[in-house]
Amino acid sequence: MPQEAKDNSFVLFTNDKGDNPKRPDYTGKMTVAGREFVISGWKRKSKDGKSTYLSGKVEPKKDNGRGYQKPKPQDNWGDDNTDADPF
Repeated sequence: MPQEAKDNSFVLFTNDKGDNPKRPDYTGKMTVAGREFVISGWKRKSKDGKSTYLSGKVEPKKDNGRGYQKPKPQDNWGDDNTDADPF
């Protein structure tokens, strides 16, 4: 994506859905407080069919820049009820 999102803003681009209709209609980047996120948006119609709207998903950007990466479990040090002194 040639354009970068400024802090506390986002950029969206039309996405090539190819042969997969489930792919988002729009993809882009969002930056909040210096942290980058990947955003995806889908064009939707209201139940009554009178309105169109955009629904979306925001996920933290992977370190390798290819989208979402699930967070690793935190080490809950000291939660195992042992008397071991870590120092």
